[in-house]
Amino acid sequence: MAAIKNVAVQMDHVSSINIAGDSTFAMSLEAQARGYRLFHYTPNQLSLRDGRVYATVEPMELRDEKGNHYTLGTPEKVDLSTMDVVLLRQDPPFDMAYITSTHLLERIHPKTLVVNDPNWVRNSPEKIFVTEFADLMPQTLITRDVGEIARFRQEMGDIILKPLYGNGGAGVFHSSRDDRNFSSLLEMFGQMFREPYIAQQYLPDVRKGDKRILLVDGEPVGAINRVPAEHDSRSNMHVGGRAEPTELTPREKEICARIGPALKARGFLLVGIDVIGDYMTEINVTSPTGLREVKRFGGADIAALLWDAIEAKRR
Repeated sequence: MAAIKNVAVQMDHVSSINIAGDSTFAMSLEAQARGYRLFHYTPNQLSLRDGRVYATVEPMELRDEKGNHYTLGTPEKVDLSTMDVVLLRQDPPFDMAYITSTHLLERIHPKTLVVNDPNWVRNSPEKIFVTEFADLMPQTLITRDVGEIARFRQEMGDIILKPLYGNGGAGVFHSSRDDRNFSSLLEMFGQMFREPYIAQQYLPDVRKGDKRILLVDGEPVGAINRVPAEHDSRSNMHVGGRAEPTELTPREKEICARIGPALKARGFLLVGIDVIGDYMTEINVTSPTGLREVKRFGGADIAALLWDAIEAKRR
């Protein structure tokens, strides 16, 4: 197969990203360093007509300079099947807009390699895919039934309640057995979400950190530990979590070995899993983050490893 030349990046607008920690920026910088031509577009610029998938793209040049990190060229409408690779990298929420974009991109994959595979992204929501490995997880309930959630909290004591398709720590609540706001919290969830919610056993080990482990083509390649702020149960860096260097424990290596074959079978070239203590809580396949933090702490250049895997897949 011919060498990669053109890479389209479906992402949140490049002007909005924080380059210090943005994994899409790291991936795109590596592609540019390898001589690939980058083309930028946002999901709302996708179109389907007469069986062909188009996007209004802009040639993109990147610089690792805060406040001066990109230049976009003249917009042009292109048939995405003429691209060699499309990076599916906009942030969730994993809503119908996101799902629709996977349907459209599925029309061009794998002739144009979409990373990650849009069919399997659509069919592997992070908080549902992980339940295929129930013995590796904390106790977990997925439902809208408020009675079931109340009984689960009574059984577990402290629980975490969160939206099934949320991201970045938004809408995540820690509720104890005697929380007098619990009924109001369930009422609010009922008004905000049509889909079920996810309730999980609270893991006190989260105070030591929520580890993000990154896997390329099913193999672990790096990790960071994300420690929550003193007065927050959430460790996501979007909401004030602190990143620190870490190594994989034997249990975490066991988890990666268990899930690796399933990731490879689904064509997931880049995945981020979340582990608290001895338990995996999510398998992130939509837009995994953490690449720049791992490298900053002296770990692997995961962007380079990912492009090695993409080039191997293209061959």
